[in-house]
Amino acid sequence: MAAVITCVVHYTIDPAQIEAFERFARTWMRLVARHGGVHHGYFLPAEGASDRAEALFSFESLAAYEQYRARFGVDPEFVAADRIRDESGCVLRYERTFMRPLLPTD
Repeated sequence: MAAVITCVVHYTIDPAQIEAFERFARTWMRLVARHGGVHHGYFLPAEGASDRAEALFSFESLAAYEQYRARFGVDPEFVAADRIRDESGCVLRYERTFMRPLLPTD
């Protein structure tokens, strides 16, 4: 059985562009699901720092994630999703971390 891999994306966002970030996020949730992943959602500021957001999504393996990633910059839907980010400036910086789940056994 392949090990699940979860990508955690830490965003620094422009709080003045939160609506654009939400459009960007909704588009990526749909694309992850369409291309074999499970999106666990975006987590947006509610209290405290207003420039942080997080996203979590999983693929059945790192190889499956790499197949999804190969579409970046090539697939028109992926390019259009990135255009939302680029044209609005809603994302100032982001960092990806890959994690594996440790789940309860009982």
